[in-house]
Formats: sequence, C-alpha cells, structure tokens
Amino acid sequence: MIPSSKKTSGQLAENLAQRYLQQQGLRPLCQNWACRSGELDLVMLDGDTVVFVEVRYRRHAAWGGALESVDLRKQQKLIKTAQLFLQKETRWARHPCRFDVVAIGSTGDAIGNPNWIQNAFDS
Repeated sequence: MIPSSKKTSGQLAENLAQRYLQQQGLRPLCQNWACRSGELDLVMLDGDTVVFVEVRYRRHAAWGGALESVDLRKQQKLIKTAQLFLQKETRWARHPCRFDVVAIGSTGDAIGNPNWIQNAFDS
C-alpha cells in the first residue's frame, strides 16, 4: 500500500531506492543530508565515485513523471548542495562525483520498481 502522507511516501521511496542501489553494489554514505541551500536524498559510493542521488516519487503520472520533475532549477540546487557537502565532508572532496536520479512511480496500490538513471545530469 502507498502511505497517505507525502512525507511517509517520500521516505518509503528513499528507503526503496537505497536498498535497490545497495543491491547494485553502491554503499550508502548518508541519507537526507541538509544544509541552508537544500537537501541531498542519498549520498552513495560507487567504487571510488561519490554519487548524489535524487529520489523522485510520483503517485500520479498525470502531473508529470518523476524524471521530468528534475528540471534545470532543481539540478542547479542539487549541484550547489553537493558542493557544500564536499566542502563539509572533505574526505570525499577529491573523489569523482556524479548525479543520479532514481524515479519511482506507483502502480495501482503499490510503489513500482525503481528506474535508475546514472549520470542524469552534469554539474
């Protein structure tokens, strides 16, 4: 079942995305890292690459798909937040980085399978 509250369904989608990415061999560094400019849903490690993961959940495709919701403005905000993350978490600053999106939609009464887009956009 899909939870009724937006926050609960978002958290469920993030947990699903993290489990899925871990099954693909990524290691979690942190979840919901926040600063004044925004929040990073997931920060993971893929080999030696730091991966900033935006998790997008859409209950109804009629309002636009999850992938389409990561527009240029959202990308710029994620890039700025990732830069601040690397300034604070200096041990990761020299590692290569990329931005991925995990889009999760609903199918009937259940959350659907993750759609993982690697290198979804460039910084």
